[in-house]
Amino acid sequence: MKKIALLLFLLNVTFLFAQKDISGVVKDNAGMALPGVNIIEKGTNNGVSTDIDGAYKIKVKDGATLVFSYVGFSKLEKAATSSTINVVLSEEGGQALDEIVVTGTRTAPRSNTTTALPIDVISAKDLASTGQASFDKALQYKIPSFNTVQTPVNDATSLLDPYEIRNMGPSRTLILINGKRKNLSSLLYVQTSPGRGETGADISAIPTDAIERVEILRDGASAQYGSDAIAGVMNIILKKSSANGSVTVRSGITSEGDGEMLGVSLNNGTTVGTKGFLNYTVDFSKVNLSNRPGKVDAAGDAGDFGASLSDVQAFLAKHPDAGNINGAPETTAAKFLINGGTDLSENTQLYYNAAYVYKKVNSFANYRTPYWRTLSDYPFLADFFGDGTPASYQGYVPTFTGDLNDYNATLGYKSKINGWNTDASITTGGNKQDYTVENSFNRSNIKDANGQNVYLENSPIAFKPGGTAFNHIVGNLDISKVLSDKVSIGFGSEFRTENFEVIEGDKASWEGIGADSFAGNRPENSGKWNRYNLGAYFDLAYDVTEDFLINGTVRHEEYSDFGGATVWKLSSRYKFLDDKITLRGSVSTGFRAPTLHQIYTQKSQYSFVPGQGIQVSGIINNVSPQARILGIDPLDAEKSTNITIGLGAKPSKNFNFTLDYYNIKVKDRIVLGDKVNTQFGSVAWFENSFDSRTSGLDVVANYNNILLGEGKLGFNLSGNVTFQNERISPVKRSNFSQTLESLMFTSRPETKWILGANYEIGKFGFSFNNTYFGKTTFNQDGLDANLKTEFIPKIVTDLGVTFSASEKLTLSLNVNNLLNVLPEWKFVAENAAGTAILNDPAQVKNQYNLITFNGRYDKTTYDGSHFSQLGTMFNLSLNYKF
Repeated sequence: MKKIALLLFLLNVTFLFAQKDISGVVKDNAGMALPGVNIIEKGTNNGVSTDIDGAYKIKVKDGATLVFSYVGFSKLEKAATSSTINVVLSEEGGQALDEIVVTGTRTAPRSNTTTALPIDVISAKDLASTGQASFDKALQYKIPSFNTVQTPVNDATSLLDPYEIRNMGPSRTLILINGKRKNLSSLLYVQTSPGRGETGADISAIPTDAIERVEILRDGASAQYGSDAIAGVMNIILKKSSANGSVTVRSGITSEGDGEMLGVSLNNGTTVGTKGFLNYTVDFSKVNLSNRPGKVDAAGDAGDFGASLSDVQAFLAKHPDAGNINGAPETTAAKFLINGGTDLSENTQLYYNAAYVYKKVNSFANYRTPYWRTLSDYPFLADFFGDGTPASYQGYVPTFTGDLNDYNATLGYKSKINGWNTDASITTGGNKQDYTVENSFNRSNIKDANGQNVYLENSPIAFKPGGTAFNHIVGNLDISKVLSDKVSIGFGSEFRTENFEVIEGDKASWEGIGADSFAGNRPENSGKWNRYNLGAYFDLAYDVTEDFLINGTVRHEEYSDFGGATVWKLSSRYKFLDDKITLRGSVSTGFRAPTLHQIYTQKSQYSFVPGQGIQVSGIINNVSPQARILGIDPLDAEKSTNITIGLGAKPSKNFNFTLDYYNIKVKDRIVLGDKVNTQFGSVAWFENSFDSRTSGLDVVANYNNILLGEGKLGFNLSGNVTFQNERISPVKRSNFSQTLESLMFTSRPETKWILGANYEIGKFGFSFNNTYFGKTTFNQDGLDANLKTEFIPKIVTDLGVTFSASEKLTLSLNVNNLLNVLPEWKFVAENAAGTAILNDPAQVKNQYNLITFNGRYDKTTYDGSHFSQLGTMFNLSLNYKF
């Protein structure tokens, strides 16, 4: 018996000595720790999970194999040949179902099912499935709270369509690239259309093939990230693969036979040394003009221009659209981007990214008909735009060309020493736009010393009206540490310097009236301005229990031009029923600094005045002598209060949904007011004018992996409902009309829903998506006060088919707007007087002419619509993997 006991003892000792401890860290391709990864000793039930820092420790037999698995990531096996095994897991099919998100917290990253904030994660595969030609348009058909609409009247706005989250305007969503602030565009929207008075970053310039995923935080985040994050944050995560490159060729055309698109994109990667990677993207594209003018009303044009009805009818008989060209402009783009990094040691890393984009956009002003610009007033036009004979002169259409250069770059250093994570970086970025006007002339009656006309018959017909430029340099230092399994902290600072320039135009473009259609920047309105700011924050996350999290952040920023702001945020979430249900919420304060564009822009602009045609008016800035005489105060920052309450549920592996209510109050909102007749003429200006409130509900639901025949079916439903979006205080002055009120608060859909289905079987993949754009109302400039226009809800249907011909070759066909749905609007009476107008066909016709420029903009009206569609679009792409 003693011999048997001794034998068992020796066997146990041998077994114990045959085991060994293995430890390490599991990360994703972004270098972010993955908590909750399962590590199993292959062939046994012996296993552990990684902690919140991605770390693990396991005791295994000698010669064992470890199996690493995580939902949404490819399974990985590693032989236990070393005591330290660090692992990087790659996403399955380019999409992770339980993505680790880095947006919304400055402490330890979290799974998006356990965040205290509503975050959408959109993969590269999701973006590609829309078939849209640019990144911003792809988001339009993936995120219900995201909206972007092409402006009806193009010129400078053709370079960048305004976008926004939760109807808050483009300047209240902060754009990040790999967590670092992207530069603003130099363009300031000044047309009477959605986005008026604001600016944003040019997200359309980012090549889609360079994007790994997009994290969209639908919550105020000024405390974490600073100015511009009142409505939310969009963090664009770039690809990091050092292999598996591909080339994509795209082509497309509208059902009307125009808008031809051709593009080619290369994304590839390579290793740098033994511990580094470099991923790069090159993208070239060309989209031709799409023209959708309306039929012009002869009587309306005759009345506006004081012309003979017979002359107008004679011209319109040959040109029913009066020669107008409006729709989507011709756009050529070249985009270059790199993203890289290298491990300097086991605990330190150097990272970098850089992008350069060139865009050229050709668009058109309103056609100057021969009864608008007449030979009786300007007899020399027959020489300018004809062969010298009166019969050859048929009017002219000024062209507008914009050349855009946009760049950004980041260089950073990360280290982890004694559990302290340090991230130091410097980022630079800029945007410059130069404009050219051709096929125009300066009609100013200015004479030289000899009494000769400087312009008129001696005017040039091509002009350089100048442009704008913006750049910034941003320095960031971020430090964080997981102090225990319950507490993690983060703190850091940011220094930013900004520069804005209005580039002077050539003299002929601005002197007197200036170039017809787009006057140049005058010397007194041109110049360079700059400012700097310094910010610091502290972030604390406390896991009260495994299920209960509290996160708090405080931030202070000091600006050189208007002073400081201190903001804070408190968020929390509670999980129960084995993590199947999550309750979450946040309350925060925020701010948005006035942009340099809003402070210093001063210009003359052309705009359509109902019943009077195109007129010239001006914008004076807040620091000008004119502003002081008029008693206009300098601009201050907007302040906000954000409340979000949400529910997330994941009843099963394949089904999840979230509901999030939000309520945003903005105090001292900055607006570009209406034109006011003053001693300086008809001018408008920026002002902290009033307070507003926006509230609503976001819904996201997904059901995947439904077995149907030999394939798998998935459904997704997401929506945004606006409960309140309105002014809640009196305006500071009487320069904010009902037109501007509707542009700011009702010009976006009050509800938007996306219902999609995806089915994969064999080598085929099918997607069927329906986007519902809800009701939108406008009170257009010139419209009778007893009426408004209402854009009728519409559903846009998109169909996509992919065929994997081989492991390397994939063909994709997308039919966007399959049913050829276009915007449609109607007049709605506000009262009995409005009903009387609608009962009189003559008055209805007059109102129609007022808001569509006599029918030129019949689908959208002159002030815009609730979505942009020019008809059915057919897109075909070919992707070849290396």
